[in-house]
Amino acid sequence: MENHGRGPDPRPAGGTDEPLDAVPPDPLPYEGVWRFTAPAVDASVPQARHAVRDLLYRQGVPVSDDLVQGLLLIVSELVTNAVRHAALLSPMLAVEVAVGAEWVRVSVEDNHPYRPTALEADHGRTGGRGLLLVTEIVREAGGVCDVEHTASGGKVIWAALPLKPARVP
Repeated sequence: MENHGRGPDPRPAGGTDEPLDAVPPDPLPYEGVWRFTAPAVDASVPQARHAVRDLLYRQGVPVSDDLVQGLLLIVSELVTNAVRHAALLSPMLAVEVAVGAEWVRVSVEDNHPYRPTALEADHGRTGGRGLLLVTEIVREAGGVCDVEHTASGGKVIWAALPLKPARVP
């Protein structure tokens, strides 16, 4: 995931379609990619949520409160899933935040090969609806999400939401 937040597409750059002499525009002050690791334990869920929130505010990312709440809920659900379902094969997980001029992407990576799917959960049960919630938040915000396999055999689950900077009068 190395497109470093440039451009309108939250997907990592994959091809060499750009001319070699193309010079990207200067990044905005809040653009960049940040990554941190955490153990796959319950305490990492609120720690990851707080780290992402603090990063967005510290970098001055122009996000609305609603967008922040959506991103934090996504981070909570993805980290919770990694802790609950991947910890045995992946005692560590990684959280990445990539901010571009027009979008912000959060992702959680673990070393478990299982590719999760959003399932309809039994209404009599609590839990089991995390990925449904993530996909609904992403859909309502006009974003995209996906699951990709890593070179090491694990997976990364990411969600990207468009930034709608506040208009300056």
